[in-house]
Amino acid sequence: MRKIINLAVAASLAMALAGTAFAAEFTKGKIKKLDEKAGKVTIIHEELKNLEMPAMTMVFRIGDGVDAAKLKEGSDIEFVADRVNGKLTVTEVK
Repeated sequence: MRKIINLAVAASLAMALAGTAFAAEFTKGKIKKLDEKAGKVTIIHEELKNLEMPAMTMVFRIGDGVDAAKLKEGSDIEFVADRVNGKLTVTEVK
């Protein structure tokens, strides 16, 4: 009986961890301002579920894996944002 309980607990943990691995969800937004020199972008965005943040306009750092040259003021984007070293950062853009 104890073995079954241990297996059930292990399976539950594995499923929970797998769920967080796929938590990166793209959010729709519009680029309001781009400051390539400072490595920042201002985005009017929908709710950021992974950061528990409502829709608003805010400034993000541009992450290392994001090509800032492809970002244009006024363009609609889909992006992933996360906290990187304590700073809100765009980590991926479609």
